[in-house]
Amino acid sequence: MAAAVVAALAAPTPLAAETLAEAMASAYANNPTLNAERAGLRAIDEGVPQALSGYRPTVTGSADAGVSDSSTSGTTYPRGIAISVEQPLFLGHRTTNSVKAAETAVLAGREGLKSAEQGVLLDAVNAFMDLVQAQAVLNLRRQNVEFLGEQVRAAEDRLNVGEGTRTDVAQTNARLAVGQSELNAAAAALNAAVAVYQQVVGHMPKSLGNGGTVDPMLPATLEAGLAAAMAGHPAIVAGTYNIDIAAYNVKINEGALLPTVSLSGTLSHRDGLSGGGPTTSNSASLVGRLSVPIYSGGLTSAKVREAKETLGQRRLELDAARDAVRQAVITAWGGLDAARAQIRAANAGVAAQQLVLDGVIEERKVGQRTTLDVLNAQQELLNTRVAQVSAQHDRVVAAYALLSAVGMLSAEKLGLQVARYDPTDHYVKVRDKWGGLRTPDGR
Repeated sequence: MAAAVVAALAAPTPLAAETLAEAMASAYANNPTLNAERAGLRAIDEGVPQALSGYRPTVTGSADAGVSDSSTSGTTYPRGIAISVEQPLFLGHRTTNSVKAAETAVLAGREGLKSAEQGVLLDAVNAFMDLVQAQAVLNLRRQNVEFLGEQVRAAEDRLNVGEGTRTDVAQTNARLAVGQSELNAAAAALNAAVAVYQQVVGHMPKSLGNGGTVDPMLPATLEAGLAAAMAGHPAIVAGTYNIDIAAYNVKINEGALLPTVSLSGTLSHRDGLSGGGPTTSNSASLVGRLSVPIYSGGLTSAKVREAKETLGQRRLELDAARDAVRQAVITAWGGLDAARAQIRAANAGVAAQQLVLDGVIEERKVGQRTTLDVLNAQQELLNTRVAQVSAQHDRVVAAYALLSAVGMLSAEKLGLQVARYDPTDHYVKVRDKWGGLRTPDGR
């Protein structure tokens, strides 16, 4: 699509851009927004070993030393060391539900990452096509200035030989001034498009290529697109996971009303030095502990009610997500249909306006048309060509927007030539870690 825009231009392009696939691949690898989302997901992964720690013992060591003086034993120097182990046996199912909630949060986070990936790739499409459009419009404006410059010279030549008027010269100079102003505005728009491209894609554009097409990936009908979106859009899938997380949180808070059972053991050694000589004692203990909550001042009950309200909120949010996705699919489908129609109209308009301009120029040669007629015909042709460029831009963006609305805009589905980020890799590395301060990448 992008190549069709550029191929229609006679003048060489002043700035180059990569192919659309290369731009999206670069954004996928380098975009800081997407990389931040990946880092956020890695942080969510750590919630699973945190929850699993509820199954594991805690070990505490202690040591003390001091001096004591009394009238009976004199001055003593007690000191000791101890080690304690606490093993939870039953926490009201809170550990089990915490692990399930953490694992589900990871799944929801992965869907959130998919949504972020879709957003970044769509931003890359917009940045690429905005750059192509700005470049094409700049070329058209430059061609218009060249045409108007020729008209100024022709009007001055006719005036010099007595066939023209000063009005013709003034009219062409006025149009040339407007055309030059529009050329400057187009250059500024191109600079802005380059800046956005660099922000989204990660570097300055390099070489101009085509945008390809995603039409084979698009749903055949609106109904098919809606069905695919309802079944697999990341926002909807994440919404279902968020409901599960909220349900687990209800169970976690209800678990605080149940008894807890734990086992603790302690080993200690103490020394005491006094005027009567050293004293030593060793001790060991193993204690099972049952704790039954009776009343917590209403705190636990309030947390349960809060969790239930949050669960209801997540269900409503899923309904809202479905409505938003449905609206996005319908809007994107309509936008794509409109863009296709605009292209057909623009193509026909350019062909017709070119014939009009050629005819008006020939008629002016035999005195049947004025210079103003030629200038007006040229302006109409310019406007139609700009509309054609805009239609080509909108057609490509609308196709990718529909793909995103359906939930299928991803590096994997597009077949981008880039190293894929696998979110399960980090998860597998940290899930069962019992300790260690370094992240898997060595930080």
